[in-house]
Amino acid sequence: MAAIWKKSVNLDDINANRKDTLVEHLGIEVVEVGDDYIKASMPVDKRTHQPMGLLHGGASIALAETMGSIAAYLTVDDGYSCVGLEINGNHIRSVTEGFVYATARPVHLGRSTQVWDIRIQDEQDRNVCISRLTMAILSPRK
Repeated sequence: MAAIWKKSVNLDDINANRKDTLVEHLGIEVVEVGDDYIKASMPVDKRTHQPMGLLHGGASIALAETMGSIAAYLTVDDGYSCVGLEINGNHIRSVTEGFVYATARPVHLGRSTQVWDIRIQDEQDRNVCISRLTMAILSPRK
């Protein structure tokens, strides 16, 4: 299978873009890129807990949108940009500590929209959250 990426997938470069953002604050780090997926880790700690000490559902959605957005950006030609249109998430399992891992894979890579499936799993590869993200692809401004 040929890689779907149209831009450089250097992990250091990808992770450098998180400086001074929510992504950096939550500790999200891209850890792996395959031909048709991108994977990141996020700690489950005081930054990502809700008051009962569980992984906050909003943190999971932030992780999912981050991964889908990075993936979408890497698949479009130079000059194009990507913005989120809609995201949903089904929270399946609670996590109290350690790390979770999000893997984004394309469902649809169209000219004007993309749909991404993002699976968030715990350290034992159990599903924590399943998310679907729709992205709008914006043409270069003239």
